[in-house]
Amino acid sequence: MSDYDAVLLVSFGGPEGPAEVLPFLQRVTAGRGIPDERLAEVGEHYYLFGGVSPINAQNRELLACLRTALPAAGLDLPVYWGNRNSAPFLADTLAQMATDGIRRALAVVTAAYSSYSGCRQYRENIAAAAAEVGPQAPVVDKVRHYFDHPGFVGAFVDATVAALATLPPAVADDARLVFTTHSIPTAQALASGPDGDGYVTQHAATAALVAAGVQERTGRPRAHDLVFQSRSGPAHQPWLEPDISDHLADLAAQGVPGVVAVPIGFVSDHMEVVYDLDTVAAADAARLGLPFARAATPGTDPQFVAALVDLVAERVRDTPPAERRCLSRLGPLPDRCAAACCPNPRGDRPAVAQAPA
Repeated sequence: MSDYDAVLLVSFGGPEGPAEVLPFLQRVTAGRGIPDERLAEVGEHYYLFGGVSPINAQNRELLACLRTALPAAGLDLPVYWGNRNSAPFLADTLAQMATDGIRRALAVVTAAYSSYSGCRQYRENIAAAAAEVGPQAPVVDKVRHYFDHPGFVGAFVDATVAALATLPPAVADDARLVFTTHSIPTAQALASGPDGDGYVTQHAATAALVAAGVQERTGRPRAHDLVFQSRSGPAHQPWLEPDISDHLADLAAQGVPGVVAVPIGFVSDHMEVVYDLDTVAAADAARLGLPFARAATPGTDPQFVAALVDLVAERVRDTPPAERRCLSRLGPLPDRCAAACCPNPRGDRPAVAQAPA
């Protein structure tokens, strides 16, 4: 048995009122030289929803679920919560953990795939927060990537079947599944994962697993695609494509009868889901006359909560890799990330849960 004495839920964070929007966006983009005028434009997306991202509310619900599910699984560990970009900030949470006598914690990060922003940056942020707290800060490890864990995949299968049921029957029978995730710079995508190109390869694996699960449930094979959304980089920099809006136009031109967007890149709803998909992509589909539904993110789906509990349990109980649950040939990924995996484009920085070089 490993000597973890706490679990740390780590997430991106989001504003919870209009006054928090610009400071939040400034923290997210720190060091990138993005002017406040551009951030104010992005902020308008948040103001459409009262300046509130749904991500923190969902994390509070997930926190409550974990605090119930872990003891039920025989894992009597306190669960803390820290964000990268909004309260509760990681440094404040680690300071509280130190005060509470926590010495070694296992981080559950609300990102399932290999990438700089989805893995190494979280590990860097935890290391920076620990340095801010000082030598009394707990040591923090991290659960492995879980893109192909049965509980993660199963939650999306259920959500996709439910979304299909909202379309007219004649449309649902031949609706196309459009799996979507956050676009990132192509160079970062190629450098991601233990063997390179992990970001796209892992998403493609998840999409194939969910599509197969939906086929089994509905008795119908369905074409599916992997597309990208929420690009935020300069026009001259290559980012992953196709963009979902462009892809919807192509599908409409091909006569596809309907679409279910499945946001496999997102653990819970936040602005990239409720604005970029539910607002922009849905409006694009309506303009094209293309019936459109969006599958739910895992959020607090019991299968997903059980998957996170399983990821904690395998580390606490030192479960051998051969006995860990995964559905693709890619997993299970190692507990510690390789030093060269998902490099920081702005230079190397300390990171937790890293294997020796």
